[in-house]
Amino acid sequence: MAQRLPVIRLQPDPVLDWASFTGASQSLLHTAYPRARVLAVEPDPQRLQATVFAQRKPWWQPWQKAAEVLAPENVPAGQAQLLWSNMALHGAIDPQALLRQWHQALAVDGFLMFSTLGPGTLVQLGALYRRLGWPPPMAPFVDMHDLGDMLVQAGFADPVMDQETVTLTWPGVEPLLAELRQLGGNVDPRRSPGLCTPRWRQRLMKALETTADADGRLALDFEIVYGHAFKPPPRARLAAHTEVPLVDMRAMVRRGKRVG
Repeated sequence: MAQRLPVIRLQPDPVLDWASFTGASQSLLHTAYPRARVLAVEPDPQRLQATVFAQRKPWWQPWQKAAEVLAPENVPAGQAQLLWSNMALHGAIDPQALLRQWHQALAVDGFLMFSTLGPGTLVQLGALYRRLGWPPPMAPFVDMHDLGDMLVQAGFADPVMDQETVTLTWPGVEPLLAELRQLGGNVDPRRSPGLCTPRWRQRLMKALETTADADGRLALDFEIVYGHAFKPPPRARLAAHTEVPLVDMRAMVRRGKRVG
């Protein structure tokens, strides 16, 4: 996603790095926009504290630039010129609500860039679970075409969606399962209702071993979806009773827009 930043002619300031802890994009954002004010936004309270700690400047590097860290409720509305979110959207319980939140945080003509996991992620694992008659191993991911529609519904303009598939390999079952655990729990309501037994885990490991290649390596696919969109100037139509947010009204006044 960082390779696409040069396409943006605007030098954004401020920049919102949403879900900064997991996105691990602070260094590249500071490199791309050395003069910009970068705000790290953390929806998770525990990760917020970890991000605050990570942003502390070492005493031997007082010149090092650090980002401000905010909870989502403290993000000013209509200010950010770039909202960047790396691998966070698929963790949202209500992705449509999160897109609306991003739209509210952006200034008019502000730019959104995000990446997320798509439905082509872990297809081999899903097929293995189905073959064994088990409930799904993870909740379904949103298709990029549906995400494009959701962006429009949230108020964004000119959404551009594309994707790529990345195949990761592991030398054995244990490191594969250890890395999958870092992705989080299974929030699919159809998942197994109780705790799985050691016997079940052994069966899973043996089933995974049967998928190894000639070199004994195990492979899983991850579909990475990229989204880009602008926040267009607000438009309000007159009715018997019309309410226009103050931020939108200010934006229309600055651009000389009429209500109607």
